[in-house]
Amino acid sequence: MKATSHRLEVRAQVAQAFLAKFQLSNEEMATLRGARDAPVTEETCDISPVLTQAMEALQDRPVLYKYTLDEFGTARRCAVVRGFIDALTRGGPGGTPRPIEMHSHDPLRSIIGTSVASLLITIEEMHLLSKKMFFNSLSLHASRLMDKVELPPPDLGPTASLNQTLSLLREVLTSHDSSVVPLDARQADFAQVLSCILDPLLQLCTVSASNLGTADMATYMVNSLYVMKTTLALFEFTDKRLEMLEFQIEAHLDTLINEQASYVLTRTGLSYIYNCVQQHTAEQVQFDRYLSSPDTLVMPQLNFLLSAAIREQIFRQSTDLVCRAYGEVYSALTSPANAYKEPENLVPRSPQQVQTLLS
Repeated sequence: MKATSHRLEVRAQVAQAFLAKFQLSNEEMATLRGARDAPVTEETCDISPVLTQAMEALQDRPVLYKYTLDEFGTARRCAVVRGFIDALTRGGPGGTPRPIEMHSHDPLRSIIGTSVASLLITIEEMHLLSKKMFFNSLSLHASRLMDKVELPPPDLGPTASLNQTLSLLREVLTSHDSSVVPLDARQADFAQVLSCILDPLLQLCTVSASNLGTADMATYMVNSLYVMKTTLALFEFTDKRLEMLEFQIEAHLDTLINEQASYVLTRTGLSYIYNCVQQHTAEQVQFDRYLSSPDTLVMPQLNFLLSAAIREQIFRQSTDLVCRAYGEVYSALTSPANAYKEPENLVPRSPQQVQTLLS
């Protein structure tokens, strides 16, 4: 019983000494959290004069001051834990005093082992806390984007806030990509990071584009989704997100393709005739100028698209729709059942010729 009592007493002394080293005292907590007329001084904590001045200046900004105190406490705790582990395994400068682990023959060995186990638990708790603070910071940044939604620029490109947030996302993912965290854990972290940032960004773009016209909205969304996609394409574990972004881009591309086709049909007069043909009415088709120079009839929004490949895809597929509409007009005007006089003067070119001219 006496030996057990002695071990418990020594264990309590070790724990008390360790807690006293890295935990803030009641007086320190009262000073840090107390009234503003009790400023932080060099004597309050073992910190440099410059840090003292910085902490004093931050007292005028309570939110930042609280965050700074939390970070300071975390950093101090880490430093003390690291020092204690060094004492256990390395000892003092030059090996004096000797590492605590060298006294393995001592009966206190079991007490020290318990202390190390407690330290490991503390370190794990600190890691979880810092991770929680990190993701809370990301969520806070993303939520603030919705406080003041930025309108799309005149060129319908990505907004400044979108570019800045994607730059932050790129830095975070690059840091995680080069870490030594196990593969499964890193994949889970990637998913959480993307959830914290990408989902609010998509919502931000949708709200930002809500007052735009159909073609302007589709162009702006394609550009915004495109820069998101090119950012994620640089990293692993983003396949599902890339697939989702590609699906959304395709939806807006369909809108632009139809808008471009309608743009051409309206400005060549073919749109009216196309509608008339559906009502069995004919009218002269005049779009020789378009056939000779198709590039002159392009919606202004298409010139704002960042991707040349996407722009070419829209132009190509919209041209196919124009050719299809001309084919229906041609069939209706040349059909004997409709009995149009001299249809070759109304539609002098066959659909195949039009297709060749536009290809």
